[in-house]
Amino acid sequence: MAGGAATPGRSVTSRALAVLDAFDSTAPRLSLSEVATRTGLPLTTAHRLLGELTAWGALARRSDGRYQIGRRLWELGLLAPVQFELRQVAAPFLLDVHTATRDTVHLAVREDLFALYVERISGRESVPVLSHVGSRLPLHATGVGKVLLAWAPDDVRERALAAPVRATRHTVVEPGRLRRQLAEVRRRGYARTAEEMSLGASSVAVPVTTAHGGNQAVVGALGIVVPSHRRDPTRLVPVLEVAARGIGREVGRSAGFH
Repeated sequence: MAGGAATPGRSVTSRALAVLDAFDSTAPRLSLSEVATRTGLPLTTAHRLLGELTAWGALARRSDGRYQIGRRLWELGLLAPVQFELRQVAAPFLLDVHTATRDTVHLAVREDLFALYVERISGRESVPVLSHVGSRLPLHATGVGKVLLAWAPDDVRERALAAPVRATRHTVVEPGRLRRQLAEVRRRGYARTAEEMSLGASSVAVPVTTAHGGNQAVVGALGIVVPSHRRDPTRLVPVLEVAARGIGREVGRSAGFH
């Protein structure tokens, strides 16, 4: 359940936020009763808040009576630094990679134990993938996620390896094997997966690093998804590395991002 149970004395703001929090990737469209159930709010309160949020544009009411996130909330989200500035900087580099390969290219940052996809470019020839801008996929099961996890703080890595979820029959979930994989990612500078998140799709990814305060920091991961039957996706690593260096260089120039 995305939203928490209602508690006495909650402010109007906290209740409105609870309504918004009821929506997630597993439940992008909800009815009035579903919102009330997921938030623990009375039907009348949920109905009033849904109406106010819809009038403002945070939510949109569909023809079937269910609600979904509205365009105004989406537009506001794009102004967050991780979205607005990083996407602006990275977009031309992702386009270059896509133009050269015709495959799906995406950029992700770490959000706790998930890879948050902040930009993606794909075409009609690209293999279908689960990721889209704004989606969150587990770190241990994706190429960009493995990169982000390899350079994550120790406590994040331990939590991620405590109970990894199996997305497909090929997902690596054994903690010992994952630790060895992450060590190898750090050693060689890139990660690769084979049908760990989506059957029929493999990926390769590299870190996006920037110098800040005299230290190198991984600020994101750049990856590409290819059909699993392709012989050696690691041949695309040099292309990704060139783009990642360009993104990192531009991010380093953008004081607003830090």
